[in-house]
Amino acid sequence: MLQVPVRRSSALVCAPCILAGAVFAAAATGGDGPKEGKTPTLPGHQGSVLSVAFSPDGKLLASGSRDRTIKLWDARSGKLERTLTEHTADVYDVTFAPAGDLLASGGRDKVIRLWDTRTWKVLRALEGHGDIVRSLAFSPDQKTLASGSVDLTVRLWDVPTGALKQTLPGHTKRVMSVAYAPDGMTLASASSDQTARLWDARTGALRRVLTGHTGGLECIAFSPDGKLLASSSQDTTVRLWDVATGQVRHILKGHQSEIDSVAYAPDGQTVASGCKDKTIKLWDPDTGALRQTLTGPQTRIESLTFSPDGMTLASGSGGPEALIWLWPMGR
Repeated sequence: MLQVPVRRSSALVCAPCILAGAVFAAAATGGDGPKEGKTPTLPGHQGSVLSVAFSPDGKLLASGSRDRTIKLWDARSGKLERTLTEHTADVYDVTFAPAGDLLASGGRDKVIRLWDTRTWKVLRALEGHGDIVRSLAFSPDQKTLASGSVDLTVRLWDVPTGALKQTLPGHTKRVMSVAYAPDGMTLASASSDQTARLWDARTGALRRVLTGHTGGLECIAFSPDGKLLASSSQDTTVRLWDVATGQVRHILKGHQSEIDSVAYAPDGQTVASGCKDKTIKLWDPDTGALRQTLTGPQTRIESLTFSPDGMTLASGSGGPEALIWLWPMGR
């Protein structure tokens, strides 16, 4: 089963990693970062990997796919631990609660499921969205789950009961991404209407609308200190916004197509972006400079996430490849 479709280039990401269940492949180019090695991949999904998420302790990696399943992997060995099959259509997002005791998932079947991570049974099914659930985010205190949908709304759910607390209207096209600031005071949403919105997470009041992208937004991510918000767009750029002022700090240019995913490293020193052009780019958020380009996937990059210790960047690829790539991050 293990195949090695290696593509060579000038520099590869390399770091110690024990992955018994993984295929090794790929390459990374450019920059002065990690050098030559091989990047492990996790095969198993039969459709695009639309979401990847590490558990807070870094031991598990969850993935959601167009094949209607959620897969749970041992993040160290690469072994497939379990496949969850309750969704009846594409799974667009998976995310762990801060305490690690819950996993939330949502997708094309419009139902948000909350899973008990000890038993992997569904504790609650949250229904109310009128279209695809594209994105999910737990508040830092784990009391609220935010969801963004193609039905143009952001919804806030009470985690202990599953009750709908509030619906936030305002976007004029589908909501693609939601994210809480680390202090839990601000909720951000991003939409195909080319805007990001900042909401008061306690009251649901709209604080600010961020405009400037010339294409629909795909993904957003707060910096670990909550001062910056990264947004990726169909206009081929990533923008770094000052949350306090709403001003753009940097516009990151270099991708050749729409950017489906963006993520901050836990130390705040790197922004990663994944694109339809089949590359991942690593940026310096302080200067906006491109540090490195990772290549190897043969199809678009659908999803990205850093491990809690920042030592691994996981990406999910689309189309027929449908692989999870585990990029060891050098220090």
